[in-house]
Amino acid sequence: MSISILIVEDDIAFGNMVATYLTRKDYDVTSRATVKDARDALTNRTFDLLITDLKLPDESGLRLLEYAKDITPNTDVLLMTGYADVTTAVEAIKKGALEYISKPFRPEELLMIIEESLDAGSKTLAQTNSIPNPTNSNPNFIAGISEGSKRFNEYVKLVGPTDMCVLIQGESGTGKEVAAKAIHKQSTRSNDAFIAVDCGSIPKEIAASEFFGHIKGSFTGAISDKKGHFEAADGGTLFLDEVGNLSYENQIQLLRALQERKIKPVGGNNEIDVDIRVISATNEDLLTAVKAGKFREDLYHRLNEFTIEIPPLRQRKEDLILFSEYFLSEANKGLNKEVLGLSKEVEIAFKKYHWPGNLRELKNVIKRSVLLAQKPLISLDVIPREILYSQESRVPQKDFSRHSNEKQLIINALRETNYNKSRAAKLLEITRKTLYNKMAQYQIER
Repeated sequence: MSISILIVEDDIAFGNMVATYLTRKDYDVTSRATVKDARDALTNRTFDLLITDLKLPDESGLRLLEYAKDITPNTDVLLMTGYADVTTAVEAIKKGALEYISKPFRPEELLMIIEESLDAGSKTLAQTNSIPNPTNSNPNFIAGISEGSKRFNEYVKLVGPTDMCVLIQGESGTGKEVAAKAIHKQSTRSNDAFIAVDCGSIPKEIAASEFFGHIKGSFTGAISDKKGHFEAADGGTLFLDEVGNLSYENQIQLLRALQERKIKPVGGNNEIDVDIRVISATNEDLLTAVKAGKFREDLYHRLNEFTIEIPPLRQRKEDLILFSEYFLSEANKGLNKEVLGLSKEVEIAFKKYHWPGNLRELKNVIKRSVLLAQKPLISLDVIPREILYSQESRVPQKDFSRHSNEKQLIINALRETNYNKSRAAKLLEITRKTLYNKMAQYQIER
């Protein structure tokens, strides 16, 4: 059964272009140009995904989002707009939007967001259509051949079949969520849900609602009952990414839920039993945060029954070409290209480069290079400048910290996108809110 999509766009030519592209990708697409017509379509039919412009002739796309969530709560919503605004983006996410994409964008970017939603853990397009969840059938886990990768793989196999809480540590971009999915796949819960939560993107004011759900009318904007992440993960695995970003108050709420294995939706009176396994991840030193009073020690020990450290890519260069070939295959499929591989010169440049962004950076570089490639092999003229000219500065020093890696990666992404923050966030595979927070943290201006 094909996935049904409703596109609401008053720019008829642009809307037709997107609709035609998605139709060719075997999606069932319906197009409308106004909120009124879209409401009629939503009333008469249930769609898996609503893609709506923010600025429409009669009403705001946010109002349409609210309407869709009210009458068809299982419909995912993606907002698109030429008026990029982080405040509106946060508001859209709070109201239940799946993602927020800024115009102009390539159809390939939109397709990637849709396909990535098939891998998301919670209420996904895959689940609404009874399509097997890719998490359960193919976790996209590539077993490396380096010594660090072999040790990491042994730990995954060892802890996977248990019900222990696992804390995954590693620099940004090392593939912590992929590792969590691999652990889930090895467990007795593999046929149940894998729910991934980006703790850094949840405003503390709505965290309780996100984790535990809420009852209709319990607060302004609660237009319908909502199932939280804990309940959605019942029987399966709850993955808490960047868990160190939770506020102290939210940490208390999380600890209580983990200890009691019961939750109470916001505005509700009845407790709900939940049976979940928790896997968490961080690129920070949580013990330092504990000593600084920023992270609860009791929660740390609750989450850290077993620790897995993912080595950075620079420490497993033997895996570099293996991962490159995998990302090349992915990019070819997503972009409808037939690039055969890397030229010898690019292989040499890749091996000399320090890869501060780890696997995420490698994936983005490969994807960008495949898009630009005009030859059977990726050549030097299509890879980013920093790989060619910044090799000496990438040599790790003794005090080369995880944070400096992350800061440089953000600066590289901003330069690559001419400081377009929406595109930079997409390149880094983080939300715009997280990007703005990181820019403030590292005092990156412009």
